[in-house]
Amino acid sequence: MKLSTPRWWYVREGAPAPVTRALLKPVSWIWAAATARRIARAEPVDPGAPVICVGNLTVGGSGKTPVVREILRRLPGAHGLSRGYGGSERGPLRVDPARHTAAEVGDEPLMLARDAPIWIARDRAAGAQAAAKAGAKVIVMDDGHQNPSLKKALSLVVVDGETRDGVWPLGDGSVFPAGPLREPLAIGLARADAVVLMLPADLAEPDPALVRALIDKPILIARLDPAAPPPPGPQVGFAGIGMPWKVERALKAAGCELADFLPFPDHFAYDAGALKLIESRAELFGAGLVTTEKDWVRLPSDWRKRVTAWPVHAAFEDDAVLERLLAPFR
Repeated sequence: MKLSTPRWWYVREGAPAPVTRALLKPVSWIWAAATARRIARAEPVDPGAPVICVGNLTVGGSGKTPVVREILRRLPGAHGLSRGYGGSERGPLRVDPARHTAAEVGDEPLMLARDAPIWIARDRAAGAQAAAKAGAKVIVMDDGHQNPSLKKALSLVVVDGETRDGVWPLGDGSVFPAGPLREPLAIGLARADAVVLMLPADLAEPDPALVRALIDKPILIARLDPAAPPPPGPQVGFAGIGMPWKVERALKAAGCELADFLPFPDHFAYDAGALKLIESRAELFGAGLVTTEKDWVRLPSDWRKRVTAWPVHAAFEDDAVLERLLAPFR
C-alpha cells in the first residue's frame, strides 16, 4: 500500500508540527547514519562513459525527471539510466516503449524512452556499463545522488522552489521519515556540483531564504513550463506524484477549466476502483480527463484514449550556465 506525501513534512523550522515528527526523529537518525556509512564505504565504478547524476536532496517529486529529459535532449549520444522504480524488471534492460509497460520498467523510464535511449537496472553500475557497451557517449542518471556505486563526472541536485502557502521544501531539516530530506542538507550539498532550483511557472522569483539555505553552490533557476495548453472545456484532473497538489495548481495557472482534481500517491498503479472513481467524477461534471505524462503511461492502454497527457518541460532561466556545465560532455 502506497501512502501520500505528508504535508507536515514541508513545515519550516519553528512552525507547529505534529507529534509524529518527534516520535520519528530516532528513526531518522538511524536512516541518516546508514546512508552516510553506505556512501563512505563504497568504491565507485567507472562504467566506461561519463555519468551525469540528476538527483534529489529530498524524498518525493522535485522536478528532476524533466531535467533529465532536457539534458538528454541537449547531449547527442546520451543514454538515460534509471533504477526503474515501480517496475518488476531488474535489468540491465533497455526500455522499449512499444513493448514494455510501466508495471515492468517503471513510469519515468517509460516516459523518457519516448525521446531517448533509456536503461533500467537495480544495479546502477551494471546498467551504466551496459549503456556504455551499447555506445552511450554520456550517461544521464535519473536519481542516485545517494547511490555511491558509480563514479560521477557531474552531480546536480534538483530542489523544489515552491515556498507559498506555508510550504517549505526542505522542511525543518529533518531526515526521512521525520522530514523530507534523504540526508542532512549540508552533507548532501557537499557532494553536489550545482543546484537546479525548480520554480513553478507562475512564481517570479525564488524565496531569498531558500537561496541562502543553498549557499556556496552554483544555482540554476528552472521552471516547469507547459509544453502545450491544457485541453479545452471542463476537465477532471488527477495525478499520482510526490506532490499532486502542484499539478492542480499548475493546471489552473495554465488556464485549465478544472472542475475537480483527484490526488493519488506517488507512482500509484491505477486499479479498477481508482479508475471507476475517476470516471464517475468526469461523468458528474460532464468533463474530460487530464493528467501528467508520468501518470498517463501508468494507465491501461484502453484508458489512454480517454485521457489527455499534459506535457511540461524544464525551461532554464540562464541557458548559458547549463551549457557551460554540459560542454565537457559534447
